[in-house]
Amino acid sequence: MTYENASAFAQTSGLLYFVGIFLAVILYAFWPRNRARFDAAAHLPLIED
Repeated sequence: MTYENASAFAQTSGLLYFVGIFLAVILYAFWPRNRARFDAAAHLPLIED
């Protein structure tokens, strides 16, 4: 395996890894079951003690 092949493999697999992580985060953020949790977190700065 040459350096160019190893580099291309690392770049491609790294890209696929980070795209997968990005899609997982997007799915988590927009999953309907998490809406109440994120709405509550959005209103935390507005709650007065």
